[in-house]
Amino acid sequence: MTLGLINANPVVHERRERLSRADDPPHHPYPHLHPHPDDVLDALDVFDSVRDIRDPEHPYSLEQLSVLSEESITVDEKLGRIQITFTPTVQHCSMATVIGLCLRVKLMQCFPPHFKVDIKVSPGSLANEETVNKQLNDKERVAAALENPNLRQLVDECLYSSELYSY
Repeated sequence: MTLGLINANPVVHERRERLSRADDPPHHPYPHLHPHPDDVLDALDVFDSVRDIRDPEHPYSLEQLSVLSEESITVDEKLGRIQITFTPTVQHCSMATVIGLCLRVKLMQCFPPHFKVDIKVSPGSLANEETVNKQLNDKERVAAALENPNLRQLVDECLYSSELYSY
């Protein structure tokens, strides 16, 4: 491993098997928006879209590091809200903002823009939680961060490196 990692020895958990919905229609016109028969977006749909995002420091997914779980996601389709609460592996994680940006970009790619997305760190899990929460939920700050080519490259690597691996 590289010197200077914030959490050089993270606890890695087994990945849960993907749940398949036996009643899924085989050719739904918008499977990423409404992947099951009752046409209701739920936490499992959102979790499936973000679970394989790679941690910025390690070759493990956010799910494997227990940064994210299905239980940490709430969806209210009637109000058009998705809320994700994630838990960094250490209280002084300097990559929490990058993780949040990865989550936001992935949700922007997978779900319609009418959904209001709130991304927060778990209460008490990060020393600078208020600052990170403010950054992750401010449109202008997110847009400015994503205009930074180095930061955007890191986010893209975390999002797309998972497509290279078959866990």
